Amino acid sequence: MGSGRRWRALLLWLLVLAGVLGLIVAGGIWAVSFFKPFAAPLAQGCRAAADGTEYSLALDQTENAALITAVSVRRGMPARAASIGLATAIQESKLRNITHGDLDSLGLFQQRPSQGWGTEEQILDRFHSTNAFFDVLATVPGYEDMPITEAAQIVQRSAYPDAYAQREPTGKAFASALTGHSPAALSCTLTAPDGTGSPAAVADALDAAYGSVPSQIDGALLSVAASETAGWSYAQWAVANAQSLAITEVSFAGQRWVRGNNDGSRNAGWHSTGAEPGPVVITVAQP
Repeated sequence: MGSGRRWRALLLWLLVLAGVLGLIVAGGIWAVSFFKPFAAPLAQGCRAAADGTEYSLALDQTENAALITAVSVRRGMPARAASIGLATAIQESKLRNITHGDLDSLGLFQQRPSQGWGTEEQILDRFHSTNAFFDVLATVPGYEDMPITEAAQIVQRSAYPDAYAQREPTGKAFASALTGHSPAALSCTLTAPDGTGSPAAVADALDAAYGSVPSQIDGALLSVAASETAGWSYAQWAVANAQSLAITEVSFAGQRWVRGNNDGSRNAGWHSTGAEPGPVVITVAQP
């Protein structure tokens, strides 16, 4: 009897020990799961590739870069003009339409009302300030062949004339993509849109940027017939403005850009579809 009691006590002790160990293991698994760090939020932004290097801008900066470049295209200026404009705006305002600056400087190019660039209201109009910049640049003889920093300084009359040079690589990369000279070179990483979009709104924004652009609307799709260079300019403009216009896909010349989901997937940039060349097709989010 004494031996049997000892065995039963030992068995009971082993069962208790097993239960305790089980609780410890389960608790450890729960703790690891509970305290596991959350996935980092998706880093939204845009990039332009040039000569094997990628240059990055934030979403709002890229929208302004697309506007400046579209104005240069609308005016029939060479891609060099867009490069000069972007490098200047990056240096002057970080490509943001700021309401403050040195002395009375304002806007994308930090233009001063006191120096004849327009009223405060006009300078803060992005189209006015961009056209004002290109109006002066167009009067500079041989600007197409000048170093960017030299041409920018003639227009801006900056106290720091050498500062523009450091912005040249980024300016050139985004200008080449947004003028359409570098196909499929600009891509943006975005989460799923917050709301629905309107093809008509995209068409209006496209017309405001480039002038009258013939387009057709079919449901959620906006189609724009264009030649290779112009088509790539429109297509990459659409990617640059995808955030504010709720654009989900852009296709052109057998390539497609697809907006990402909230988990960060499908943000791999442009990829081949194998489709025959056709119009630029812009798709907006629908209910």
